[in-house]
Amino acid sequence: MAVRRMRRVRTIVTGGAGFIGSHVVDALVARGDEVAVVDSLVHGRKENVPGAAVLHVRDIREPLDDLFDDIRPELVFHLAAQADVRVSVEDPVDDATVNVLGSVRILEAARRHGAQIVFSSTGGAIYGECAEPAREDDPCEPLSPYGAAKLAAEEYLRTYNRLYETRHVSLRFGNVYGPRQDPHGEAGVVAIFLGALARGEQAKIFGDGLQSRDYVYVGDVARATLSAIGQDRGVFNVGTGQATSVVDLYELCARVAGSEVAAEHAPARLGELQRSVLDPSLAAHDLGFAPMVELEDGLRSTWDWIHQV
Repeated sequence: MAVRRMRRVRTIVTGGAGFIGSHVVDALVARGDEVAVVDSLVHGRKENVPGAAVLHVRDIREPLDDLFDDIRPELVFHLAAQADVRVSVEDPVDDATVNVLGSVRILEAARRHGAQIVFSSTGGAIYGECAEPAREDDPCEPLSPYGAAKLAAEEYLRTYNRLYETRHVSLRFGNVYGPRQDPHGEAGVVAIFLGALARGEQAKIFGDGLQSRDYVYVGDVARATLSAIGQDRGVFNVGTGQATSVVDLYELCARVAGSEVAAEHAPARLGELQRSVLDPSLAAHDLGFAPMVELEDGLRSTWDWIHQV
């Protein structure tokens, strides 16, 4: 596959001290870009930010015009979010404040400098149940305030594209996993499983474990995110197109950990999706992106990282 040549730019990465955001920062630094990280450090960690990037401890819910005026970014990767579905159900107002109001503030600050935004959205929480791998033009039927807020933020990006002729892009991620993943929240099942195995504890599988997800390695997600630079608008799925059940995921985790500890089955969680898989063919065609890391290889890399921290 031909590699798209990408120009070096001044960038801001919101949420750049977090799990996915820090990998995007690493990829930008490796290109030699000028990288500023905006993170509240509520979930992000200072040690995730490389020395070549500049960390600004700020909250996206507050005005950031002064910071944008100082940096004058050409490109903004917007990854800061309230990303826990269960938290969004318990406190939808706070979720919307971060994921909708915060996104609008980023849109306004970026607009003043003509900066393109690459927005990290979500696949499963937006599409709902997926009998087949979901395409970008499939109906969006969120089952949580988190999914509704992400979809609302996408609509704001599209509105700004129409209103101001901007070129903002939304990327709908599958279930991202890999090094630096927080073992909390709905999307942290890989970190939860491997963390339990590292401690010699018994992991929990909720329900029968046949619910399936599209697990995509964080390094692949970072590559996909950079591949959107310069793209003229659009919404793109970032996943593998492959469904893996929770039971099969645990077996793979146990294999890479060299463990024979069986998981404990717990009652099913109310409202949990049974199947969430993305069709990544549009990203392959328009962005030149294809996932490179097989699930077992990615799990092994994650397991190795757990033993280093």
